Amino acid sequence: MTTSNSPPLRRGLSALGVVTSLVGVALFAWFVQRVGAAEIWGGLRQVGWGLALIVAIGGLRFLARAAAWRVCLEPPYRLSLRNAFLAVVSGDAFGNLTPLGPLVGEPAKAAFVREGVPLAPALTALAVENLIYTFTVAGMIATAMLALLFSFELPGSLRQASEAAVAAILAALALALVILWRRPRIVSRALAALAPRDSAIHARLDRVRALEHEVYTFAARRRRTLVPLLACELGFHALGVLEVHLTWWMMQGAPPPLLTSFILEGANRLITVVFKFVPLQFGVAELGTGAFTTLLGYGPAPGATLAIVRKTRIIVWTTVGTLLFVRRGLRTHP
Repeated sequence: MTTSNSPPLRRGLSALGVVTSLVGVALFAWFVQRVGAAEIWGGLRQVGWGLALIVAIGGLRFLARAAAWRVCLEPPYRLSLRNAFLAVVSGDAFGNLTPLGPLVGEPAKAAFVREGVPLAPALTALAVENLIYTFTVAGMIATAMLALLFSFELPGSLRQASEAAVAAILAALALALVILWRRPRIVSRALAALAPRDSAIHARLDRVRALEHEVYTFAARRRRTLVPLLACELGFHALGVLEVHLTWWMMQGAPPPLLTSFILEGANRLITVVFKFVPLQFGVAELGTGAFTTLLGYGPAPGATLAIVRKTRIIVWTTVGTLLFVRRGLRTHP
């Protein structure tokens, strides 16, 4: 009996990954040719061994997310900062390499620590951490766009688009707050309506309802954790601004205004959110960041170089994360 027939969904997702990767690489090549490879290479040479510092800052950002996850874990379960860090690095590697992003990355984190923490509480803590993280990302993007609107002269059409984007983010945040207040069981009701009654998903609806309840009541049950949780998430974004600031400083020989670094990190968050389905954001990161540095009056080359340095940092940590997961799998299943 053969097993060569893949499920249609898996084949479709694989095809999507291949297509988005090819389009991204083509866009990257076109943009580098348009901006000038020599100019970009000059910026990379200026960074030089400073890339090690950028990679280290990336590690600190993983550490901040790992600490936030630990804070969200329900007693009596505990997770060491080391194991949480390794799991976050490994899960992020999965998210970067596939169009599914967090849909595979977050379960991979829970799977990584399954020997120390059961799957259900690990996933619940991840759901809470991702919810708070999403709120801070939305706030970061909205604040950066507002800073761009009030600090720089933008073309009329672009200003209108930016204002519409900020309004959409604020509306989404308001809707999320209403959902948290009213606590509707959106996921479990959707699964109950879509999944066949004899399916495995339908049999686990009680677990899904319990997960929704724990996420909704987290703030009320564990108020003392909110301040350290928010501090970890905000630390993640502050380190992102520092990364942009230092990379620019090394590229250009002088530090940019802190507001410029803040806006560019907000732009990076926006590009990552919108184009998460593109593995490693190939092409779109260079084009998008170049567009923002052009708006700020620096031209596209610094933005492209920033994106390439960032991508190099991501590739380094993605390689580490992949090796970690392979090592854990080999150790668990000799």
